[in-house]
Amino acid sequence: MRKRLDLARDEPSPVELAAIEAEWPLIEAELAVLDAQITILTADERGGPSPLDWRRLRRAEARVTRVAAELARRSPGWAA
Repeated sequence: MRKRLDLARDEPSPVELAAIEAEWPLIEAELAVLDAQITILTADERGGPSPLDWRRLRRAEARVTRVAAELARRSPGWAA
C-alpha cells in the first residue's frame, strides 16, 4: 500500500514567506547567472560568445557573491 503525504497546509507560512522575501535578491542574482550562461551556450548561432557575453557572466557571478555575502552578514544562521 502506498503511503500518502499528509500536507497540513497548502500555503507557505508567514515565516516561510519572509525567508523567501529575504532571499529574493539572491534568487534574482542566480537567475541572472543562469541567463548569462544560456546566452553563452547558445552563442554558436551568432558566431560564438562575444566579449560582452563573457563580461555579463562575470558581472552576474560577482553579483551573486556580493548578495550572498550581504545575506550572510544580515542573517548569521543563513549560511549554515
